[in-house]
Amino acid sequence: MAKTILHAQEVETFYLIPTLRRYYALILKEHGMKQKDIATLLGISSASISQYTSTKRGHKISFPDNIVNQIKESALRITNQSSYFKEIQLLLQLMRTEKILCQIHRQFSEVPEECDPIAMGCHAR
Repeated sequence: MAKTILHAQEVETFYLIPTLRRYYALILKEHGMKQKDIATLLGISSASISQYTSTKRGHKISFPDNIVNQIKESALRITNQSSYFKEIQLLLQLMRTEKILCQIHRQFSEVPEECDPIAMGCHAR
């Protein structure tokens, strides 16, 4: 069966952001934050946090160690929803420039072999 054709932004929405939320939930919980407080901080339900921490959500991809370390540092900088949005955007930008988005995109979608993220507009020059 052929893979669905997804835009890079859909890969971010369906795979990257849920996985980042999962990491954030696990890290913040590990640092003693309550599930309902994590949910409030991330702007999602407490039930969603439960699904992230039990691997029912956000578990379809894994990141290289250097990105996991960046996520851990990022999680500890989150103090409110504004900093959460900023940190997510910084990590998404990092994944675009490091071509991690490209690798994940190829896992879940048909992508032309000659695809170049700068030429396609997936990230700025």
